[in-house]
Amino acid sequence: VQLVESGGGLVQPGGSLRLSCDVSGFSFDDYAIAWFRQVPEKEREGIAVISSSDSTTEYADSVKGRFTISFDDTKTTVYLQLNSLKPEYTAVYYCSADSADLLRLDPTDYGLWGQGTQVTVSP
Repeated sequence: VQLVESGGGLVQPGGSLRLSCDVSGFSFDDYAIAWFRQVPEKEREGIAVISSSDSTTEYADSVKGRFTISFDDTKTTVYLQLNSLKPEYTAVYYCSADSADLLRLDPTDYGLWGQGTQVTVSP
């Protein structure tokens, strides 16, 4: 399984970004893809997850109403739309895959990670 994140960058407060997670080599019929973020010296935080079986989603309270997770038509890419960005959202954003399709946001339930993409929100 390979996960490759992209789309990060520098954006002003209030701006938007769309992150992408390209997933390959995943052979399970039903699974979940989740996004996490991490800042230095803090634990990785689960922020959004989507189910491959019915595209149901779950979000951390801290991002509800601001971030949207979605699949592309082929379900080989998972997007994370980030809106109304704040400086405190500056972090490295990672995606991961879960064969259990349980909409989990605890990073300890995930074992495979991409390299991450840096999002910096600053004037």
